[in-house]
Amino acid sequence: MSQQERAVRTQAALIRAAAEMFDRHGYEKASLNDISSGAGVSRGALHFHFDSKAEVAFAVESAAARTLRWVMDGVPSKDVCALQCLTDLSHRLVQLLLWDVVVRAGFLLSCEAGSRVRTDLCQQWRSYVHGLVLRAAQEKALAPGVSQESVVNAVVGATVGFVVLSRADKQWLAARTVTGFWRLLLPSLADPRTVAGLDPAGTRSAHGDPGRTAP
Repeated sequence: MSQQERAVRTQAALIRAAAEMFDRHGYEKASLNDISSGAGVSRGALHFHFDSKAEVAFAVESAAARTLRWVMDGVPSKDVCALQCLTDLSHRLVQLLLWDVVVRAGFLLSCEAGSRVRTDLCQQWRSYVHGLVLRAAQEKALAPGVSQESVVNAVVGATVGFVVLSRADKQWLAARTVTGFWRLLLPSLADPRTVAGLDPAGTRSAHGDPGRTAP
């Protein structure tokens, strides 16, 4: 193995170990000693790649953002109505959060970091939701009088809330949790002519391989 290959593997191991520590303990309580130990490398090796804990967190957030973008873009949306696509994406997101500790840690860091965060996973997810709600409005799929902003806020607030609550109980990331949310929400936000054709449990495209990670 070349020195460059070893460096790439070490950095990947550090990012995963950091994600596990941030997921388990939060940013403030996670220590560089625990991160380096979890990756099986020395503190010196950690500092060769990252100057500080904030830099490690940024690397976790960046890796999570790449995976989120790759997975979200891989969910078919052509010939699927916007509200079904949004439902499918939320299922895919929660599935990804359950199985990928780097993405889950990236979201948790975004929630707790405040001004420190440089890659805002919550905002990235909000942009996907906003785009699909706008498309739903253009398709005349929203019920009369439903505010696009209110729909975006409800979907983002609920899904990000599932992430935060999952730190104590991973059942918040179960498919039935998301299905129950959509069963409650869709009848109130979708036009009656649209809601009958929507599947709160998500279509087949919503349930891909949760173990995929971005190349």
